[in-house]
Amino acid sequence: MIGIVIPAHNEEELLADCLQAARVAAAHPALRGETVRIVVALDSCTDGSAAIARCFDTHALTLDVRNVGKARAAGATALLVLGVRWLAFTDADSRVEPDWLVAQLALGAEAVCGPVTIDDWRAHDAMTRAAFYRAYVNADGHRHVHGANLGVSALAYCRVGGFPPLACSEDVALVGLLVATGARIAWSAAPRVVTSARIASRVKGGFGDTLTALAAP
Repeated sequence: MIGIVIPAHNEEELLADCLQAARVAAAHPALRGETVRIVVALDSCTDGSAAIARCFDTHALTLDVRNVGKARAAGATALLVLGVRWLAFTDADSRVEPDWLVAQLALGAEAVCGPVTIDDWRAHDAMTRAAFYRAYVNADGHRHVHGANLGVSALAYCRVGGFPPLACSEDVALVGLLVATGARIAWSAAPRVVTSARIASRVKGGFGDTLTALAAP
């Protein structure tokens, strides 16, 4: 069994697209009918995110921690109880490609770190976009860590104790623990995810703030 964890805090605008993409990836024929469970960790939501999650074949967890590390960990724990062998993580403002899970599993690694792409730059000027692409490597061998495009075997995840309870950079911390324990990590561009370039980041210090900082004089 494979699990997908999606933390969400007030994501009613983008969550449906995220879940539809995840559902397509879960039904990829190359998975040969293996069960895929999707967990949405609804953290301190005051909008319609819960109703959207209920419209899809997902397990919705309701949390009030306002902490993405705890939200991801809660989702992972729910899936581990069900006996998943692989945990895949993305974000509610992102859309995974149809072969996302297949690409992660095909690498034969204990963990997979994939890059992100942005298809809508309207919130930023051309200089910000250029600055991003100057510094970003979307190719095999990159060293980017994104919670929006991350996979790890259940064994490796449990071995390091899971996500630290951090409100930001919990993904980087988890990968650091995996590196420290000698996990086989694939830094691959094969698993593809499109993410949002919105300015209003849900996490202080998150990807949106990184883009905003690039625009600063």
